Amino acid sequence: MKKNWIRKIVGGLSLTSALFVFQACYGTPQDFEFDVLIEGQVKSKTSGIPIKGIKVSVANNMQFEYTNNEGRFSFYTEIIDNMKILFEDIDSIQNGTFLNRDTILTNIEEKVFLDIILEEK
Repeated sequence: MKKNWIRKIVGGLSLTSALFVFQACYGTPQDFEFDVLIEGQVKSKTSGIPIKGIKVSVANNMQFEYTNNEGRFSFYTEIIDNMKILFEDIDSIQNGTFLNRDTILTNIEEKVFLDIILEEK
């Protein structure tokens, strides 16, 4: 009885190990889409100083990034025609208040650099 119980445990572990190896090799999702690196810097129009905390996002996509202390942002996203990039001042208290801006990218290459100037409200 005890021997049969051990055999079932070892058999189950072997099957689980085989399924794990199969999933690791063949079951992971593959990204066959063409991606683009979008990077840039956001500055104030009046002072020329980089703005921290601006939300940079792709319209109709859940992907976004915030600008760092130097006003820089960087992210990969899939290439789509007429990609709309949104710039929003979410925190408005920390940096002052800036008007939202958007830009539309066409003829996208593998890498895009955007130099964005935001106006204060």
